[in-house]
Amino acid sequence: MTSTKYAAYKKSKYPFGIFMLIVAILYLIPALGVFLTSFRTDTEISLHGIWAVSGHLTLDNYLAVWSSSSTRIYMRNSFLVAIPATVISVILGTLTGYVLAKLKPRGTSFLTLFFVSGLFIPPQILLIPLFQLFNKVHLYDTLWPMIIVHSGYGISLCTLVMKNFFKNVPDELIEAALVDGASEPGILAKIVIPLSRPALGALATLQFTFIWNDFLYPLILARSESAQTVMVGILNMAGQYSTAYGAQAALSIVASLPTIVVFFLFQKQFIAGLTTGAVKG
Repeated sequence: MTSTKYAAYKKSKYPFGIFMLIVAILYLIPALGVFLTSFRTDTEISLHGIWAVSGHLTLDNYLAVWSSSSTRIYMRNSFLVAIPATVISVILGTLTGYVLAKLKPRGTSFLTLFFVSGLFIPPQILLIPLFQLFNKVHLYDTLWPMIIVHSGYGISLCTLVMKNFFKNVPDELIEAALVDGASEPGILAKIVIPLSRPALGALATLQFTFIWNDFLYPLILARSESAQTVMVGILNMAGQYSTAYGAQAALSIVASLPTIVVFFLFQKQFIAGLTTGAVKG
């Protein structure tokens, strides 16, 4: 590419870059409002509104949130649901995707459709049957329903992603390992999984974020505080006659920190997983 063509190419990117910057700013405005609200008292918010410029900032909301035993329970429950459900769905989805992509059993197309069909089922349709089922087996108002449901739902997405990724793994690598006497589990553990780290990192990040931010199932499948996650805890800040806007905003900021930390920890793998196969050569 000549310097003239490169300059024209860069110039053509400016409008798109400006557009994306505007979209990013608009997207961040609500988050900025929550962030500012978390440093203000409820009285000041009621008198002046969320966006009023004020120098009276306080950390009382964060101190109240951190000192609350309810917050620790909500955060603990969210971790106890998100981590196992993420691990289970990623592992089972990886195994299923490998079988469908490389072993290709009879009826592979039907099996693929069967596993992926979970992506097309709206969660709202399953609420009443799941509620009745877990209530009947005495698991209602525990963490187990959320772990089971998210693990099951996650298998569909993980299977689809990993199957497509494994299809790009050269068959020659697997055939050479088989000639050397390696078993299928050994090939998966020592050859395929190391090559799949970018996809696994991206998938684990997405799954953890989806599960952590879920509000519907914890709201329906848990009644007591001991089984509720942090997203329902944010709702519980709203009383019958008043809402602790400052504390609610502070808890929202605190609740977003784990997903931000997970993204930065797996940022390299996440970006590599999203761009895998985008460039050839």
